[in-house]
Amino acid sequence: MLIQVLLVDDEPLVHHHLSTMTDWRSHGFEICGEAYSGPMALQALEELQAHIAIIDVSMPGMDGVELQRTIRERYPAVKTIMLSSYDDYDYVRECLRNGAADYLLKHRLNDQSLIAILKKAARELEEETETSGLRLEDGSLDAGSRTESLREQTLRLLAGQPEAAAILDKSMRLSGLSPGVVCYMAAAVQIVPFLLLTQTRSDVQINGLVRQAVELMQQSLGDLPERMAVYVENGRLAILFAFRERSEQAAASEAGRLMSNVSHSLELFLNLKCTYAIGHMCSSLSKLEDSYHSAERVLDNAAIRQELDSSLNDPRLLMTIGNQKQLLLAIERLDMEEVERSITGAFASVQKHPLHSQSVQMIVSELLAIGEKTLTRDEAGDGGLPSREELGNINSVAGLERWLIIYYEGLLGRLRRRQAQGSYSRHVSQAVQLILERYQSYITLELTADLIGLNPSYLSRIFKEETRTTFSEYLNRVRIDASCRLLESGKYTVKQISIQVGFTTYNYFFKVFKELTGTTPHAFVSRPPAAK
Repeated sequence: MLIQVLLVDDEPLVHHHLSTMTDWRSHGFEICGEAYSGPMALQALEELQAHIAIIDVSMPGMDGVELQRTIRERYPAVKTIMLSSYDDYDYVRECLRNGAADYLLKHRLNDQSLIAILKKAARELEEETETSGLRLEDGSLDAGSRTESLREQTLRLLAGQPEAAAILDKSMRLSGLSPGVVCYMAAAVQIVPFLLLTQTRSDVQINGLVRQAVELMQQSLGDLPERMAVYVENGRLAILFAFRERSEQAAASEAGRLMSNVSHSLELFLNLKCTYAIGHMCSSLSKLEDSYHSAERVLDNAAIRQELDSSLNDPRLLMTIGNQKQLLLAIERLDMEEVERSITGAFASVQKHPLHSQSVQMIVSELLAIGEKTLTRDEAGDGGLPSREELGNINSVAGLERWLIIYYEGLLGRLRRRQAQGSYSRHVSQAVQLILERYQSYITLELTADLIGLNPSYLSRIFKEETRTTFSEYLNRVRIDASCRLLESGKYTVKQISIQVGFTTYNYFFKVFKELTGTTPHAFVSRPPAAK
């Protein structure tokens, strides 16, 4: 039996894209109709025997949210899958709360993700017909499908969907829930920092990581359904416990022991750190949602979460344009001290926030993105810098800050080597790199020669032969180039800049600046933007 699918989108190109993306019939599905508006979709559902509707969230007139709500009321047996862009996600979340099976992001849509979500919706259909005494076709659910169905029903329960507790209770008993269970408890688990670990991975890779984590956690917990791990979203998981004794102390002790095992297993086998909290005991499945949310509140620290929600209208703007320019200027100058100050400043406002909070994750993400912009494609992929995988081992915001400082130290070292290498010999490249590293402080030909292990006269000769300039001239050029960038930033006085770039006297800085640029520092600052 082929599962019938209705496509609902106001754009004909999306219909064509979906219908030609894969061989639907080979996977057990068939497009039974297409609709281009909400009213047209409702009419189609009246006439067709559709099992699943794929719905665009943003449509003129009746949007996807209203359509999905209407379908749930009129055709509760039809599963809905939402099509979304990033800007639509608030609407998608409402649809998920109203019973949508899942959602697809248009810009990431491919045949694998499409079929995976369709099969997920099909499993839900099969389980629901099973519990109501019906089947899509003859035969019972296998163990894997039953487990997935239990997890999907649990997600509905935690989302507060009507009658979810009764359906889950029946399914759990059909799945062999031991008699005598008298109370329940839930825990919330957060893999940290999940967003940073998965930012550069494909959807398939992320789904693989999530599946590994859930399976490993389930192994640590023991048999279903009395202990069940369920993935929620963004590295957040829920764990359900069923107990046969009413002692809250004994139940909490057992839950704590099992959660410790889960945390240890994730770190040992998947190199993932997690944090968790356990909710209160409750007497029935219908109250399990409250237990889970009480665990979430402990995990997230409600006060900080409210602060984040009110201040992060656009998480991408966590670092101001000024902060970003300051960091880029420090990178261009190869100034590690200023880079470290920029990183410390970025973290100053989030030191007390949870490690997995959106603000912390986005700050790290922005700092990494700024650094990666300076690398070529070959440099980004040839190793040598700390790997994002190491972020899975970090268990504090301060640890993230230290990791980023180490990352930028490696980055600036690479940029110095790139700038120094060119077509120079090894010794001249070493000398140029030392100039780039130390131009802000004391550096001379003699000191450089001593550090490299050469005679100063020999280094002076080969340096001039290869660079077409003397050591002192090259050093002054690096210092003046850096001073020009600082002057353009408008943050420092001319005297402050002369000291920052390594000149011992202001008069000598003034003299060298005019020789190399043809103008004075003050005239340079006063030039119109087009001339700079």
